[in-house]
Amino acid sequence: MGGARGRLIGESDRRQALELIGDAMQQGCRKVKACEALGLSVRTLQRWEREGSVDRRKGSRSMPANRLSDAERARVLAVLTAPAHCDTSPNQLVPMLADQGEYIASESTMYRLLREHNMMLHRQACAPIRRHEPTPRIATEPNRVWSWDITFLASPVRGMFFYLYLIVDIYSRKIVAWQVHARECSELAGALATEACYLEGVPPDEVVLHSDNGSPMKGATMLATLQRLGVIPSFSRPSVSDDNPFSEALFRTLKYRPNFPEQAFEDIAAARAWVERFVHWYNHEHRHSAIRFVTPQERHSGQEHDILQRRHEVYEQARRRQPQRCAGGTRNWTPADAVSLTSYRPKRNKSTDESIKEAA
Repeated sequence: MGGARGRLIGESDRRQALELIGDAMQQGCRKVKACEALGLSVRTLQRWEREGSVDRRKGSRSMPANRLSDAERARVLAVLTAPAHCDTSPNQLVPMLADQGEYIASESTMYRLLREHNMMLHRQACAPIRRHEPTPRIATEPNRVWSWDITFLASPVRGMFFYLYLIVDIYSRKIVAWQVHARECSELAGALATEACYLEGVPPDEVVLHSDNGSPMKGATMLATLQRLGVIPSFSRPSVSDDNPFSEALFRTLKYRPNFPEQAFEDIAAARAWVERFVHWYNHEHRHSAIRFVTPQERHSGQEHDILQRRHEVYEQARRRQPQRCAGGTRNWTPADAVSLTSYRPKRNKSTDESIKEAA
């Protein structure tokens, strides 16, 4: 009778269990201990004594009809662990396969298989902190709202750094201009803004350039350059560290790249060469999660509509082949919406509509 838990018990086994427990209790054994020895709960025994019926406990659940076969599971794991994809998360891999006209499993299935094989590992355990956020500016198309900042790159001299100046379009996430220098100053920041406007062909009074409150951002030369270019300056609130989230997130992506140097850059030329390779990868190869996993350049140039439509067709074909696996609908491949300078989606009201018109 041991091991009866978790399986159905026949009438003869039930009667035998009642007799054994009864004999044990007559000899001074406690009911709880007798039930534990047979793998039963006291409530089950009480129900049997009260109802005098057979065991009504449910057996193990049957396997779902849409469960992956062993061969399919092996194929998904082989793709996830292949050298070309071993550093790629499922949310990046799914659109990559869709661009190749291939569907092997859903994103959730890939994550489940990785968890089952202990292949999920986070870089750190800290969680983001939510704070009150300011009234947003909203970008409804490229070259309407830019974000920029400066980050440190380690140099061979302890305590000295190279400085990466970088401007990103918050609508497309494209890096529109960058420079690496050996010092921080508003003159170099003004040169970066001039380069960005020249490369993108931005007319006056159409683009907002947001930054924090550092001295290069608010220096007289920088502000004079923005006025000459017709660029509208925007600044974070004082003493608030997360009012410029797009630039901060981009710098995190940059410094978490697998090939980011663990040691200092040899010289400023090496730093510029590495950043140039990163910018090409980020703009033309990196599928950004916030813009439906198209590359920033594809969204900036308007190619995202055709790409997402082809992905939708791939998923519809997969749904027709195995409709039982797509009962809840296929993945959303519609283009991403307008983008707010802050990290939340504001409520649509009169003041928000005026903000949209102002940002546009």
